Amino acid sequence: MLYLYLQLFYTFFLIGLFGFGGGYAMLSMIQGEVVTAHQWMTMGEFTDIVAISQMTPGPIGINSATYVGYTAIVNAGGTHWMGILGSATATFAVILPSLILMILISKFLMKYKHHPVVEHVFMGLRPAVVGLLAAACLLLMTPDNFSTPAESPWHFWISVAIFLLTFIACQYYKMNAIRVILFCALVGLLLF
Repeated sequence: MLYLYLQLFYTFFLIGLFGFGGGYAMLSMIQGEVVTAHQWMTMGEFTDIVAISQMTPGPIGINSATYVGYTAIVNAGGTHWMGILGSATATFAVILPSLILMILISKFLMKYKHHPVVEHVFMGLRPAVVGLLAAACLLLMTPDNFSTPAESPWHFWISVAIFLLTFIACQYYKMNAIRVILFCALVGLLLF
C-alpha cells in the first residue's frame, strides 16, 4: 500500500508541475494517468469524480486529485481512513509545485522589489490587471444578468442601480466587500 501512496504522490506532483492552463487542462492528464496508465479506476468512476469536482467549491484540478486519491486507495482494498490519507497525499502533491514556485518567486520579489526594472515591470502590469478586471466585469454585463430595458425595465434599472451603488460604496466609501456582497444579495432578494 505504501507503494501506491508513493505512486499517487509522484503522479500528482507531475500533474501539478506540468498541468498548465488550469484545472480543466489538468483533467486530461489526470484521466490519462489514473484511468489509462495506472488503472486505479474505471472511466465511469472518473466521470463521476469530474462531476463531483465541478459541484464542490474549489479548483477542479485539486478537487479531482482529492477524490482520485481516495478512490484509488479504496479500490485497491484500503479502508476509509487509508482513503482519506490517499486524498491528502494526492491533494498535497498536486499543489506542491505551485507552492514551491510561489515561495521562490516571493523570495526573488522580496530581494529585488526596489530594483528599477522590477518596479517598471509592476508599473506596466497595473494597467493590464485593471484591463483584465474590467473585461471580466463587462463579460458579466449580459442580458442574463442585467436583463434589457425592452424585456424587463424594472430588472434592468435595478441591476444598473445596484452595480453603480456597489461601485460607489467600494471606490469612494471603502466599504468592506463582504458587506457590500451581503447587502446586494439582500436587495436582490427583496426586489426580485
